[in-house]
Amino acid sequence: MRKLISSGSKFEKEIGYSRAVVDGKWVIVSGTTGYDYDTMTIQDDIISQTEQCLKNISNVLNQAGSNMDEIVRVTYILTNVSEFEKCWPTLRKYFQNIRPAATMFSAGLADPKMKIEIQVTALKK
Repeated sequence: MRKLISSGSKFEKEIGYSRAVVDGKWVIVSGTTGYDYDTMTIQDDIISQTEQCLKNISNVLNQAGSNMDEIVRVTYILTNVSEFEKCWPTLRKYFQNIRPAATMFSAGLADPKMKIEIQVTALKK
């Protein structure tokens, strides 16, 4: 059974992807940025964007029948790798107890306002 989940972001419709795909026991969450999807706004600083990314991910995991504790893999994409350390306290807040496998790399993102994008893979409860 495959289920597609949308956050309502205009990018999902325009580009043609889902915020998350639930397939069997897995929930695969697309790269998620710091946009507040209710207002389609994004804060200027990486710390606020990181927090919003993780709130967005938590919301979609809940829709998928999972939660943050079920994350087994996380990938961080930053536009400026020198800012990664600023994110660590926020990442610890969410991941300290579950300690998923992780990768971080630097790349350009779709919008110059974006400073971080996070994607996860989680188990379905």
